[in-house]
Amino acid sequence: MFRILTKISSKRLATRASNSPKICIVGAGPAGFYAAQHLSKKLYDSEIDIIEKLPVPFGLVRFGVAPDHPEVKNVIHTFTKTAETSNVNFFGNIELGKDISLNDLRQSYHIVLLAYGAEENRKLNIVGENLKNVIPARKIVGWYNGVPSDTFLKIDFTAESLAIIGQGNVAIDVARILLTPVDQLKTTDITQHSLEQLAQSKIKQVYLIGRRGPLQAAFTIKELREMLKLKDCQTAWREKDFEHIGKDMVDKLARPRKRITELMLKSVEEQRVADINGKVFRPIFLRSPIEILGGGNVEKVLLGVNQLEGDDFIKQKAHLTDIKELIECGLLVTSIGYMSIKVDPSIPFDSNKGIATNTHGKIDAGLYTSGWLSTGPLGVILSTMSNSFGVAEKIIEDLLKSDILSITKPGFAQVQNVLKEKNVQIVNWKDWRKIDQYEVAEGMKVGKPREKIVDVGKMLQVAAS
Repeated sequence: MFRILTKISSKRLATRASNSPKICIVGAGPAGFYAAQHLSKKLYDSEIDIIEKLPVPFGLVRFGVAPDHPEVKNVIHTFTKTAETSNVNFFGNIELGKDISLNDLRQSYHIVLLAYGAEENRKLNIVGENLKNVIPARKIVGWYNGVPSDTFLKIDFTAESLAIIGQGNVAIDVARILLTPVDQLKTTDITQHSLEQLAQSKIKQVYLIGRRGPLQAAFTIKELREMLKLKDCQTAWREKDFEHIGKDMVDKLARPRKRITELMLKSVEEQRVADINGKVFRPIFLRSPIEILGGGNVEKVLLGVNQLEGDDFIKQKAHLTDIKELIECGLLVTSIGYMSIKVDPSIPFDSNKGIATNTHGKIDAGLYTSGWLSTGPLGVILSTMSNSFGVAEKIIEDLLKSDILSITKPGFAQVQNVLKEKNVQIVNWKDWRKIDQYEVAEGMKVGKPREKIVDVGKMLQVAAS
């Protein structure tokens, strides 16, 4: 019934104005594409333009999903169908706040939806964070996934120990990629420059450091299973971290948390620390970084020992004690979350939260936001889908209740004039397909699904060929 009512509503929209709804979505990642998918299905006569800073689409799916997780990237097929829908257009190589302003977009479109994601890393704000070889996980992920700005990231892999601050899926992805045998990575779409450097890596042990306990670990069971099964690598737990977890506690856990806790306890029980040789993965709980030490390059990290407080053992908070310990590491990766940035001065923005100021996705009349820019970096791709569908539905409801369509908007034609004056090369969907075909062909030469172009100039050259 809901779907039928929505279809009737979209027809009513068409009769309320002589011009069709013109919608601009800023950001060609999951948030943008899911919103476009919903809007294109429900608003038959709309014109939906997706603009993207880079010449290539798919955002986090292309640049954030680990290269050894190709199944997660299958959502690209859905996004491609959306992009090839008659009322959807993709325009790449257009940067909001530089090539085009938000005011330009609002003058050109009835609706502007900001969905450009979160591309900055949160900082530890401790002494030593600026030492060499202290690197945000976001940049390492970009380095091995082909983000152009991270291509020439300098990482020193000559030390044997790496410490990662944070225990989310991004942190565990970085740990897995840096510990995986290079021969296994060669058949993925990992970038060639990172593959060559990883082949020379001396890293043998990776610490994964979290401020709370095993019951609050942020990684998921899939990622943990992969680490436990990683070839030529053993997992070494600190048994003391699990001493307080009894069967009565485990039985009270919700099913997903119970399964991951049981898997950790089973692994702890089965581990044979004395037999460890070669590469080792070392999860550490109840520790917070206090200071990073080194004479130019990171050498050690000083950790404070935490204790958990609170009656609800799932929601317990970590509080520092006076006890401290040192971990030696020649590379330290920070993975404590992403945050969005204010790319245009006209965007109402909450700098403390790192999100666009909004109420359930609405910023003000005709201006909306979805995905991590609206919620912060929460959940996985499916969470983003739910959020974007909801915001798209809110846009449809607001179009029905307002007279916004009584005003004629020029759409991309006006944007194109602005870009032409600035000599900006626009990459459309057919141009992207040229880049796509080029990358796939280059990948086939070396037995990979694709060899990503990591230089924007090269992307534009291929697009224009």
